[in-house]
Amino acid sequence: MSGFEGSFLGANDKISPQAIMECKICWTPYDPNEGDDTRQVLPGTPFLDLPDDWKCPNCDAPKEQFLVAEDPGSDAMRDAAMIGEKTKALVEDFTEVWHAKMRDVPMVNKVLHVQAVAFQRYEGRPLGVLISPWFMNLVMLPADDEDWSKLVAGEKETIGFPSGEYEFIHNTREMVGGYKACSLFSPMGEFKTQAQAVEVAEAVMVALFQEEHREETDRREDIRSNREEELAALEAAEQDKEHLDEGELSEEINDEDAEGGALAGEPSRRTVLTVGLSDDG
Repeated sequence: MSGFEGSFLGANDKISPQAIMECKICWTPYDPNEGDDTRQVLPGTPFLDLPDDWKCPNCDAPKEQFLVAEDPGSDAMRDAAMIGEKTKALVEDFTEVWHAKMRDVPMVNKVLHVQAVAFQRYEGRPLGVLISPWFMNLVMLPADDEDWSKLVAGEKETIGFPSGEYEFIHNTREMVGGYKACSLFSPMGEFKTQAQAVEVAEAVMVALFQEEHREETDRREDIRSNREEELAALEAAEQDKEHLDEGELSEEINDEDAEGGALAGEPSRRTVLTVGLSDDG
């Protein structure tokens, strides 16, 4: 039997909602799937959500006298905490870039902020979407036993998912270390709110693993060509920006996105999976 030293002692951060607890006095279990009829506690109630005055139904021992008998959710909690630490470093690193270098750069979207969205394990590696005021990238971080500190910045790699093949760019940063990024959107001018950007990022992470999107994403040469045309158009727009007002520039970007398969009007899950290169971040 596993458990804490001595007793539960309020170590709430160490057990998950699925934890089955056991009274150390009389060994009576509390299973959240069953609840507690004696106190009219409904099935599905985690041990941590029991009333403060709840006691062992057999011997009246207080909650503090319960040990962990079994916790199916503990591994998931540890994994989530580990991913949380890595994404925290990612957000802090790019937030520093935003304040130090990007805040006054033309074409950034100042209603947005840096945020890591929907990170999860894929083949052992944390994978999710990083939102910033100047890009939205699909980002892959190394597995716990991998060292990506020697990645060559700018080197390209194709990575397969159920929805298709995607081109990632290698990079390294001081806080994050090595990582791989696939550009989804840049610039970010079409997003009106952070919530809208988060919604699209979450849709990306769903669509990425759906095989029905494979046909529209298995066109790497077309994707690359379209993305290079988009970047060339943006560079030309930057050079001519003194002759364009904000409305004209937005219209030009929208026209190019419509031709290149990137964002046009309202961002959608369908369009986010037809992009290719990453040269931001």
